[in-house]
Order: sequence, then structure tokens, then C-alpha cells
Amino acid sequence: MEINIKKINNTQIPDALSLIWTTFLQFEAPDYSEEGIQSFKDFIENEEIIQTLEFWGAYDKDELKGVIASNENRKHICCFFVKAQDHRKGIGRKLWEHFLKNSPQETITVNSSPYAVPVYHKLGFSDLDTEQLADGMRYTPMKFERQEVR
Repeated sequence: MEINIKKINNTQIPDALSLIWTTFLQFEAPDYSEEGIQSFKDFIENEEIIQTLEFWGAYDKDELKGVIASNENRKHICCFFVKAQDHRKGIGRKLWEHFLKNSPQETITVNSSPYAVPVYHKLGFSDLDTEQLADGMRYTPMKFERQEVR
């Protein structure tokens, strides 16, 4: 498997959203109430919001394996998903490293689902607060601070 990270254009966004939704249902939805599941679905189906996000995809040949999406000039991660069968293969790390290399921000934030908290810890994020609940969605606010190279 040779992974290439590419910006996802408007014609590819439906594929990206499909991967996000399928993976969400497998790993996140079990931790959420019906309200939380519906809130997430409403978010990814809101075309106005989706148009404001920047999507990057991890591709093996032409197959999309993972997605990272952000807003605010790569300051906040809104979605970060890798297909179930491709977990633990370094795809998420490659997406993250590409994202980090291409972000001008000193601090990057995310509201992590319960499932992803250990993944974000591995990538160098720290908790900003305890788990929160909003619109039925459970999340832990987290941040990544760039370390200055001396």
C-alpha cells in the first residue's frame, strides 16, 4: 500500500463524507445518544458548513482510505477518520503529519470523540478540559501545541 495525501476537491467531497459517516457509525455512534448521532449527521449534511471546510484525503491508488477536514485556516480539526479495515497502518499519522506540515498555526484544536482520545494523545494532543456533552455529542476539547525547535 502506497499512501498519497491529496486535497479533496468538490467532486470528491461526497466520497469523503460517505467514508466519514460509515466510520462514524462503526466507532463513534455506539458512544452517542440518538440526538448525538443526528447532530453529527446534520453537521456533515449541512452544505453551507461543508463548503467552509478544507478536506485532505489519504489515497491508495484511487481508493480513499482516510480523511481529515479542518476550518479556520487549518486551526481546528472538524473530522478525522480512517476506514475501519485500514486502522493501525499509519494512515492517520500520515494524514496528520501532512496536515501539520501545511498548517501555519502554532496551536491546533479538536473536539475528540471518546473513541479517538487515545489516538489524539499519541499524536501529541493534550486535554483542555474533561469530557463535554453538547447536542447529544460527547467530546473532549484538546489542543496540539507546536514545540519550538531550538
